[in-house]
Amino acid sequence: MAKELTVKAIEALTAPGRYSDGDNLYLQITKTGSKSWLFMYRWQGKQKEMGLGPYGSGNGQVTLAAARAAAGKALGVLKDPNNPRDPMAVRRQQRAMPDTIPNFGDFAEQVIADLESQWRNPKHRAQWRSTLREHGKGLWSTPVNEIDTEAVLKVLKPIWKKVPETASRVRGRIEKVLDAARARKLREGENPARWRGHLDHLLPRREKLTRGHHAAMPYDQVSAFVGELRQRDSVSARALELLVLCAARSGEVLGMTWEELDLDKAVWSLPAARMKAGRSHRVPLNGRAIEILREMVALATTGKDGKPAGVVFKGAGGGGLSVMALTMQLRRMNRQDVTPHGFRSSFRDWAAEETSFAREVAEAALAHSVGDATEQAYRRGDALEKRRKLMDAWAAYIEPKAADPKVVPLRQA
Repeated sequence: MAKELTVKAIEALTAPGRYSDGDNLYLQITKTGSKSWLFMYRWQGKQKEMGLGPYGSGNGQVTLAAARAAAGKALGVLKDPNNPRDPMAVRRQQRAMPDTIPNFGDFAEQVIADLESQWRNPKHRAQWRSTLREHGKGLWSTPVNEIDTEAVLKVLKPIWKKVPETASRVRGRIEKVLDAARARKLREGENPARWRGHLDHLLPRREKLTRGHHAAMPYDQVSAFVGELRQRDSVSARALELLVLCAARSGEVLGMTWEELDLDKAVWSLPAARMKAGRSHRVPLNGRAIEILREMVALATTGKDGKPAGVVFKGAGGGGLSVMALTMQLRRMNRQDVTPHGFRSSFRDWAAEETSFAREVAEAALAHSVGDATEQAYRRGDALEKRRKLMDAWAAYIEPKAADPKVVPLRQA
């Protein structure tokens, strides 16, 4: 909008009233002849006025150029397409902030120092620092309250497709630092590094960045998929759901036997001979996994001791399900875009992007080797309970959400 006021015109104005300069900026003249600036706008249906200071060029006064700059900043806050806010509320929050705002680098070091006591692995502590210093160096000298979406994107875009796992970790760590800054009243507004509902609209989703040849479902779609899967009344559907719940490999689930299970202790113990890495592996079973296995008891063959025996998931002929059973289940659901093995990637991405569990715990849950010393540490007795907490959190995350009672489902023909 063309500017309507000039310094010469303002000096000549004497009649009381409000004079528009465009972009919501007004010069107000009172009956006593005093002149001041107003930013006028509507917020949530209400007309509001924010004073920008008295007109003039002296100490404590606001020139025409300064008023335009202040109005432009307020208009940007009001009309931010990603996070529109009330300019007066934002100004109050900024005035309540400390006079000295640390830059991102100094504050990140402080956050790491505060959190590192919960990270037992020195490698994990070092990775936090190295990834932020190397990939987040564009933010390092910026005050934490000035970091916006564009600044975060400038850091992430060069590495998002090139090294997706690293980029995902960098994003999560930037988000953590900025959340801590907001908690300490060093910044206000939404977190510009937040993924869901923000950066997911600006960067390609991770399903485009799958590992190897195993197409993976985005983790935020798994809950809806599990809800659909539970509508399928078949052994292969239950086996696939257990695979998702346990982040297990297809062969591990299809070859599961009752002798490997302790339902009372909620543990599935796989012998080394059945594991890809040739090492025995214990899997903590969450509540829903136990429910599925108890359903299978009714179909089980009974051993001489009267207990279930043999393969858990049996096919129509009485033997185990075929090696293609889980893939065919996905095809019947028109999900040819994902593979059973891809759910391990879904789980791993969720653990990295949505939780604070240590990387080594997630890797141990997948029975991945993470280095001799660390691997030995996480194969001690407490590792199972750490992994149990992680798998319980995963089960809760993918639990299908309750249907809205106002929505009437349409039966599929």
